[in-house]
Amino acid sequence: MEAYKRVLLKLSGEALAGEKKTGFDEQTCIAVADQVKAIVDKGIQVAVVIGGGNFWRGRTSETIDRYKADQIGILATVMNCIYVSDIFRYRGMKTSIYTPFELSDMSEVFSKDKAVQDLDDGKVVFLAGGTGHPYFSTDTATALRAIELDCDIIMMAKAIDGVYSADPKVDPSAVKFDTITLQEVVEKNLKVIDTTASALCFENKMPILVFSLNEENSIIRNAGGENTGTVVTA
Repeated sequence: MEAYKRVLLKLSGEALAGEKKTGFDEQTCIAVADQVKAIVDKGIQVAVVIGGGNFWRGRTSETIDRYKADQIGILATVMNCIYVSDIFRYRGMKTSIYTPFELSDMSEVFSKDKAVQDLDDGKVVFLAGGTGHPYFSTDTATALRAIELDCDIIMMAKAIDGVYSADPKVDPSAVKFDTITLQEVVEKNLKVIDTTASALCFENKMPILVFSLNEENSIIRNAGGENTGTVVTA
């Protein structure tokens, strides 16, 4: 299979925390940056969304309102993008950061035209702040931005190496899918992405590639057209 031309890479905050489980593991972030640089140097355009789970896991108690909890999560994704963007620059890439709201000189307000121009100019575009609204996950923001930016595919780097028929940690007989449809994912309740993101991808024919970040050169291999995980078709 040919390499993709433009991808949206979704990274989990927890993955960037490494063994520490919170904050950042610098060597993990550098390793990701080096892989992204390798594919950017080959002409593949890359946009990045990062979850906020290394700082905030949403509403964890009844003492805080869901609306406010989600706002904290939104800010966690901004912190992640600022940090990882600077790691990418340290490794020799040009980057830009967009948010759906004004944030002084820390980011630009998202504009499709500006973001596409940045991608065409070889920059890695970081898409922080989710949709800018509570009650929407980073999955939904990922689907929305991938569609807006006309990406070829969403590459979801996870701790697991694909989509399985059940949780392989719980069920040893769980079977990994090479390909599966979004409709099957929803019907089987496999929880690859949330239902809002699933609907967006289904309506706009946006495929998703789920793969393991922990496998050697997995970003390079999958962006180059090698499927080491599961392709979820729309």
